[in-house]
Amino acid sequence: MSTSGLVRTLKPYPAYKDSGLPWLATIPAHWEVRRNGRLFVQRNETGFPDLPILEVSLKTGVRVRDFDTSKRKQVMSDREKYKCARHGDIAYNMMRMWQGAVGVAPVDGLVSPAYVVARPLPETESRYYEYLFRTDAYMNEVNRFSRGIVSDRNRLYWEDFKQMPSPFPPPAEQVLIARFLEHLDRRVRCYLSAKRRIIDLLNEQKQAIIHHAVTRGLNPNVRPKPSDVEWLGEVPEHWQPVRLKHVARVQTGVTLGKNYGQVPLEQRPYLRVANVQSGRLDLTTVKTIAVPAKEASGAELKAGDVLMTEGGDIDKLGRGCVWHGEIDGCLHQNHIFAVRPDQARLLPEYLVAVMASQQGRIYFEITAKKTTNLASTNSSTLGAFPLVLPEVIEQRALLDNIRLQTQSLDAAIAGAEREVAVLREYRTRLVADAVTGKLDVRQVAACLPDEVREAEPTDETDLIAGDGEEDDFDAEPEEAVA
Repeated sequence: MSTSGLVRTLKPYPAYKDSGLPWLATIPAHWEVRRNGRLFVQRNETGFPDLPILEVSLKTGVRVRDFDTSKRKQVMSDREKYKCARHGDIAYNMMRMWQGAVGVAPVDGLVSPAYVVARPLPETESRYYEYLFRTDAYMNEVNRFSRGIVSDRNRLYWEDFKQMPSPFPPPAEQVLIARFLEHLDRRVRCYLSAKRRIIDLLNEQKQAIIHHAVTRGLNPNVRPKPSDVEWLGEVPEHWQPVRLKHVARVQTGVTLGKNYGQVPLEQRPYLRVANVQSGRLDLTTVKTIAVPAKEASGAELKAGDVLMTEGGDIDKLGRGCVWHGEIDGCLHQNHIFAVRPDQARLLPEYLVAVMASQQGRIYFEITAKKTTNLASTNSSTLGAFPLVLPEVIEQRALLDNIRLQTQSLDAAIAGAEREVAVLREYRTRLVADAVTGKLDVRQVAACLPDEVREAEPTDETDLIAGDGEEDDFDAEPEEAVA
């Protein structure tokens, strides 16, 4: 029987009892509830400078950090103070565990002194608890047990973590649940990887259509001229070369965590990196910030602004979307640029198209400041972006043509992304049901073939564990030494 067929056979356990925990409700009758202090002990070992550095990520749990010390600002001179996490230990970021920054160490390694390392006791299968700790219900409990001045800066200290109650299936059952979920993850990664390749191919086709439109125009009989931009080649003779800063204003946003002293503050909604996706807004969760009126006025969004993220994956850098005034009085944080075009010379939608074209991709590839996993730009570099502009009336015609040629591609991309979203939601629900005992996976897990567990999460893991996009840059750094 296929994996999907086995999953369809899953049923609840034969008998349940009250767990005594509102978030957990009932658990299988043979399970227990134990405080984490009976499942783990804190590990505070230091003095192992030769071990590799581990990172704790919202997307990938714990993995070996792969970085170039010549490109990344890391304080590596004091590694003897780093905490040792042994293979199989649980490590978590005190400030971000409520968001899911927790995982199992894949090898012996080092984590920041600001992190907590929990060694599993003999009856504790840490792989099971990694899945449990990353469920929404448990993260809500983490938030409740965490302490801090403001919620975004709450910390889960060891003394609080060890008091938290968790379900405790029999040890052999913990192993089976973890085995089932690891098998599920491998299958989901495979599917998401295939879907991502399809989406990438569709986006490449769309990008080619956009690039041709914004560099060649609609009339093939127009005489060309050199663009004076090395990678751009020739453009229609009547188009005018200009830098972005001459036809638009680049506005920077508010910085989080500033101390304004006794200055009166006003509460305003603001956009984070997570709200600005490639070609669209995600306003599912919009936070607020208290700032002085003067600072708010300098970071307020206006309809027609083009929103662009300061950093992220290199292929997404500079891509953004148009703000149409969806939320009155909304601000943006400093990791998002609001580019305000002079619409008599440059349409916002046309700027988005140019940035998403090969022209935009090459510019940011050349000019971005890069680390191992991320890239970033700044307002000066963005302002220097070279444009070759037709008149506004021609920009509108080009946008209409782009929409006509790409509508079928957009529909196919949207369909594939919906399938990805449905699978992520299905996986999230199945993980939660398995680790809390709502579904009995023992028989299915026992029938699964033996498979080698991946020591390093692949890129597809990022698509499963997170939102599929870059990390939220207004969050705390992943390492205290970063």
